[in-house]
Amino acid sequence: MLGPLMEQEIREQPDLLAKNAAGYFESAREATRQAVGDRGFDMVLLAARGSSDNAALYARYLIEVFLGIPAMLAAPSVITQFHRRIRYPRCLAIGISQSGAAPDVAEVLAAMREDGHATLAITNTAGSRLTREADHSILMNCGAENSVAATKTYSASLLALYQVVRALGGELPDPADLLPNDAWIETARNAAVESSGTAVRCQPVFALGRTFGFSTCQEAALKLMECALIPCKAYSSADFEHGPKALAGHGSAIISFDGPKPDLAAQGCAIVQAPECRVEHEPLEPLWDAMFGQWLALSAARARGLDPDRPQHIRKVTETL
Repeated sequence: MLGPLMEQEIREQPDLLAKNAAGYFESAREATRQAVGDRGFDMVLLAARGSSDNAALYARYLIEVFLGIPAMLAAPSVITQFHRRIRYPRCLAIGISQSGAAPDVAEVLAAMREDGHATLAITNTAGSRLTREADHSILMNCGAENSVAATKTYSASLLALYQVVRALGGELPDPADLLPNDAWIETARNAAVESSGTAVRCQPVFALGRTFGFSTCQEAALKLMECALIPCKAYSSADFEHGPKALAGHGSAIISFDGPKPDLAAQGCAIVQAPECRVEHEPLEPLWDAMFGQWLALSAARARGLDPDRPQHIRKVTETL
């Protein structure tokens, strides 16, 4: 069977999330208390790459919607390539990296700390460079992730960021009874197996989402590209209307995390709609929907005879500056 490690780690997610939810909140409350203290902050800067960058996009929506302060994604090359410092207002800088080894993310946190801002790391790797550069850290506690594709560390980073926003005062419910379960894993898997043929045979393929789900379509597109070698472009559903929609004709496909797309179907585009998740709390839907995207990438890879545990030209830990 192709991709056994990826499948195993997809299946581990419900138990890991349930086990760590309370711990993430306690860690977030203590870390943010110590990092921010009485200083306060006027914005949040999020530094990440790859799947972690998609988690940061999720956090941006949570922060701006539930804390009412601006959040932005860092451009690490401003520091690492141009050696510039930005005059940020009082800031909480959050670096996200499953390995903790991303040098450009660590450089952002180091620069922000040197400039007097509060810094926080979210990682699966204790003692990593990211934890050394940050004032405080939240560990994902996922155990080793052996597949190259990030699955359990991605959903763990989403939940950790959700708990950070709760700890900072965001009016969000305790997620304990709102997390994906084993039944959802099977629902998402079955839907992905049924839909994988569409993703494999169509070109171009797009992934669409909006608000909290914008991060999900970005992550699903990344997984399809790295695991199944299917070129997939992610768009905000709103931005897709501003031009790219013209490509959504016969032979194309949409992976939708934003409900049915009857207008695009009428143009001849095949629509793959993510199954409706079983949580009535929109900010947590990305944790559920991400698992469908993971299964879809794995199923499409298997259909193409590819092993996502040994993808072409990429490694588990990618170091860029």
